[in-house]
Amino acid sequence: MKSLGSIRRDFAPWNDPKAKPYIQFDGVTKRFGDFTAVNNLSLTIFEREFFALLGASGCGKSTLLRMLAGFEEPTAGRILLDGQDLRGIPPYRRPVNMMFQSYALFPHMTVENNIAFGLKQEGMPKPDIEKRVADMLKLVKLEQFAKRKPHQLSGGQRQRVALARSVAKRPKVLLLDEPLGALDKKLREETQFELMDLQQELGLTFVVVTHDQEEAMTMADRIAIMDKGEVMQVATPAEVYEAPTSRFVAHFVGNVNMFEGKVAERTDKATRITGATGAQIVVENGAAATGADIIFAIRPEKIRVSSKKPADAVNALEGEVYDIAYLGDMTVYHVRLDDGQIVRASALNAARVTEDPLTWNDRAWVSFRPDAGVVLAR
Repeated sequence: MKSLGSIRRDFAPWNDPKAKPYIQFDGVTKRFGDFTAVNNLSLTIFEREFFALLGASGCGKSTLLRMLAGFEEPTAGRILLDGQDLRGIPPYRRPVNMMFQSYALFPHMTVENNIAFGLKQEGMPKPDIEKRVADMLKLVKLEQFAKRKPHQLSGGQRQRVALARSVAKRPKVLLLDEPLGALDKKLREETQFELMDLQQELGLTFVVVTHDQEEAMTMADRIAIMDKGEVMQVATPAEVYEAPTSRFVAHFVGNVNMFEGKVAERTDKATRITGATGAQIVVENGAAATGADIIFAIRPEKIRVSSKKPADAVNALEGEVYDIAYLGDMTVYHVRLDDGQIVRASALNAARVTEDPLTWNDRAWVSFRPDAGVVLAR
């Protein structure tokens, strides 16, 4: 069976018309004076989903999270959790917990006391607190650090303490605002998988805010791409990457090449596109009408670079190697086509040596399959 990317096939409630959303943003708007941070936004999140809000700084994603947590109230619209309207309910009475990028640990308290703090505030019996804290320490693999204070821990360990404290109260929803931003790259990558495993084990609904597209693509079941207070697309990571619905999304997630042109001909199986300089491209994933101005978007890894024109290539364009970047696992080529456009192509270094080496200023061909990209109307 063909599909877009590797996905968790046993969990896709958004495809079930009978499934009831767990969190609903219904026409939500949030204004701060004359500035509109969130603009008439509607969005649904399902129970046990790992959901990511992805966008650049100032797009409204953190404001959306703060409204769900109760730190801000919507100017208009409703936010529902399990069918209950949250308007007017203070943060401490909502079945949600929020984990901040700074972790906000108490420096004078030990790890175990940091985790126990919220449970003591709720008046939980001491034996129950001790058991819950022990369970949380085991969950985040910090049993041997229970008596240490935050300054005696690494960044990754502090992050896990904050996470344990956040889930100790067993919230229905855990909100994570840039939770891995303070970690170095390698630790951040390791912690992403730890978070995924933890979410599966606890069976909670996670909503994470991030500006890191790789982080969102790694962890989330679905991603909402945001821009200027609006949702541009909601889909699985593979769908967002392979089937963006707009030029903005295609540009925001990953690297992409854009070819502007006009639909010259359409058949049942293919669309022929003519560029401004007369170059012809044949694609399968195009629904635009004949004569329409469109954009053809294709990812660098879908493009092959070679010194000779492939005999079987449906789409092949000639140019000159402009730049090369050897990254170890892959090599990135920038090829300047004869019409002046720069095309980015990446090749996996599956072998230690290459049979068709290219260097700067070499003549080269870039080629791709008709189903390798998508046609965008905007």
